Amino acid sequence: MRACLHSTVARAKIIVEIPDLEAARRDARAVRQDSIDRLDELLAQWTTAWSSVSGIVHYAENGLEACRIIVDILKSHRVKRGVKSKSIVSEEIHLNRALASAGIDAVESDLGEYIVQLAGELPSHITAPALHRSRASIGKLFTDKLGIPYSDDPVVLTKVARSVLRERFLQAEFGLAGANFLIAETGHILIVENEGNARLGLALPPLFIVITGIEKVIAYLTDAAPILQLLARSATGQRFTSYAHLLKPSRQGKDSPREMHIVLLDNGRRMALADAKLREMMLCLRCGACLNACPVYRSLGGHAYGSTYPGPMGSVLSNIIGDGFIRHNELSQISTLCGLCKEVCPVDIDIPRMLLEIRSRASKPPVHRVLAAGWKWTMQTPQRYEFAGRITRSLGQIIPTIERRFGLSRRAFRDRQPDED
Repeated sequence: MRACLHSTVARAKIIVEIPDLEAARRDARAVRQDSIDRLDELLAQWTTAWSSVSGIVHYAENGLEACRIIVDILKSHRVKRGVKSKSIVSEEIHLNRALASAGIDAVESDLGEYIVQLAGELPSHITAPALHRSRASIGKLFTDKLGIPYSDDPVVLTKVARSVLRERFLQAEFGLAGANFLIAETGHILIVENEGNARLGLALPPLFIVITGIEKVIAYLTDAAPILQLLARSATGQRFTSYAHLLKPSRQGKDSPREMHIVLLDNGRRMALADAKLREMMLCLRCGACLNACPVYRSLGGHAYGSTYPGPMGSVLSNIIGDGFIRHNELSQISTLCGLCKEVCPVDIDIPRMLLEIRSRASKPPVHRVLAAGWKWTMQTPQRYEFAGRITRSLGQIIPTIERRFGLSRRAFRDRQPDED
């Protein structure tokens, strides 16, 4: 996909502005490593700070429980119309489907998410949901769904979407959002975005709900600095996102919704953190840099992966959260193991190593295990390799002799038609 290549080129141009990139990556990784090493302590600290200003906290063990909690909150307030800003965690738990089943209308307000929701599709990229669509197809979609004259001009289409969504913001009874990080020290939620829709979803409706994974907590407000230095550069080749919101309920009830809830989702995350060989994946910032760089993702697109999280990071993450733990092991095979994903990762996650780990754990047919064991034995020493070569060369000489003696012909066998009855 050319858009992925564009993001990779943009990243390469702007990442060099960081004086010592490797030091910056080490600093960002250290922040995330500290977070997952002290997860329970930091979550407790954040919960205390958030609750002290009347924020309401819910814990969900899995996706079904998270959806139930959110639906129950909305039903208790008797609200049915809302706006939703981008949240990959909500895609993970299929929240939109649960809301629709409960008769609740939540419109995506991020432009890319709005496009795929209007089309009845799933996002194909974690930061660019409508990456798979051309502007011509979006123009036709808007004509079919919104009744506007056809145009493939991005400026015109964006103005149309803005007009429709602004009206929806004014009518919204609730707002829904994800979170990039939780700041344990202060009790804030940190959301970074480019469109301002998360802020509108917070400012206008009286009820605001956030859903995020438990691993997103970081210790101090200053810990956000090394991450933010790399996040936008890695995702889209920007120096910084247009907005970085620090959100928290107001003691006086001013400039914030009357009621703010957060749902902290486990959904297999604690199990993943307990796995010494795979827990490194929980450092992920969800920037999408590995998708943009991956030659396989650029060829196949996100929908080919059949999971919420596509690309290299998704090939690991889909196996360790949700209904994972090596159930989606075929995803680990969709990789060349070229190492570009590790090279561009802002926190230096060794994705290729974990892909190999998942492959090694995956159940395989007995013949595959025998062949793999034989290959491993052969490649362990030069002598074994040479021995295997001699055997192969000998077979190459013997097989034609056998064919001639028994009147066999591979071509004749291939072309032979079955006898008619």
